[in-house]
Amino acid sequence: MIRATVAELPVPTEADLALRSLPRTIAAHDAHMAMVAGMNAIETGGAAAPAPLALPLTVGAWNLERCLFPEASAQKLADCQLVLLSEMDHGMARTGQRNTTRDIAGALDMSYAYAVEFLELGLGSPIEHGFCEDDHNARGYHGNALAAQTALRDPFALRLWGERQWFSDDEQPRLGERIAVGATVETDGGPLVAVSTHLESACGAAHRERQVRGLIEALDAVFPGLPVLIGGDLNTGNHAEGDWRTEGLFAAARAAGFSVHGGPENQPTTRPSLITRWPERQMKLDWFLARGLTLGPTEIRSSLDATGKPLSDHDAIVTRIESIGA
Repeated sequence: MIRATVAELPVPTEADLALRSLPRTIAAHDAHMAMVAGMNAIETGGAAAPAPLALPLTVGAWNLERCLFPEASAQKLADCQLVLLSEMDHGMARTGQRNTTRDIAGALDMSYAYAVEFLELGLGSPIEHGFCEDDHNARGYHGNALAAQTALRDPFALRLWGERQWFSDDEQPRLGERIAVGATVETDGGPLVAVSTHLESACGAAHRERQVRGLIEALDAVFPGLPVLIGGDLNTGNHAEGDWRTEGLFAAARAAGFSVHGGPENQPTTRPSLITRWPERQMKLDWFLARGLTLGPTEIRSSLDATGKPLSDHDAIVTRIESIGA
C-alpha cells in the first residue's frame, strides 16, 4: 500500500519513460515502476475546512474520461461534499497539461488525494490527438482521486491485482496497474474510509472479482472495524462478458458485508462522448459498495451539460450517506 504523500507529483525523467526497451514481463515492469517516484506517491492538496462533514452527506462517483472539462464537471458535483473520481489526467496534452483533480477540487473548495494509475508515453488515441495543442505530455499521468469538503486523513493508494496488460501494448505501452485511492473522512457521525477505484476493463469477470476481493482484504487489514464506501467504475459486464449481472464481484462484496448501489437496475451509466463516439455503447459500469453505512437512493446523473455536450462517456452516480454504524 502506498502511503507517501507529496504536494505535487514529480515530472517523469527520461529514465522513467524508457519503457520500450524493457522485457514485456511483470517482473521487469514492477522493477521499473518501483524506481519511478510519481508511481509511488500520492499527491495531496486543496483547501477545505477542518470541521467534520455533517450527515446526511452527498457523495458522487464519476469516471470523467480524462476530464476534458474540469470546471463544467465540478458544477455537476456542486451539491456533493465527497467525490470519488477516476480517469483523471495530470499533465497530459489532450487535457491541456492540466492537473484536472486539483482544478476540480479548487472549484469545489475541497481537499484532494490523487494517485497515478498509468504513466503514458503517448498522446492517447487518434481521436484524442485532436484535443492536443502540444506534441508532448508534461507528465503523462492518468489516475484516480477523491476530494472532500474536509481534510483527508491517512490517504493511501493500493495497486489492484492484475496482469500488466497495458504494459504489453506494442503501439503505446503504459506503466502501471489499476489502482484504488482512499482516505479516512471525518463526519459528525464518526469516521469512514472512502475509496475511489477503477477496475480492469480488458479482462473477464473473474479478474475483476479478484481485484475486489484483494481490495476488501487490504482495507480490512489496515482499517479494521471502520465503515467503508467504495465507489467508481467497476467495469461490470464490459467487453466479452456483456452483462453486469454475471459479475462475481457483487457476491464477493456482499459476502464481506457490503451492500451494492447502482441506481435504477435497467439504467446504463455510459453514453457516447466527444472521445467515445459509439452510440451503441451503453453499459452499467458504475457502483457504490458500502459497509457500516446507510445510504439513500442512488441517482444516475447525466453527464450532459446545459448545451447537451457530454462531459464524459460515463454519467455520474450520486448517493447520500444517511447514517453511520447501521
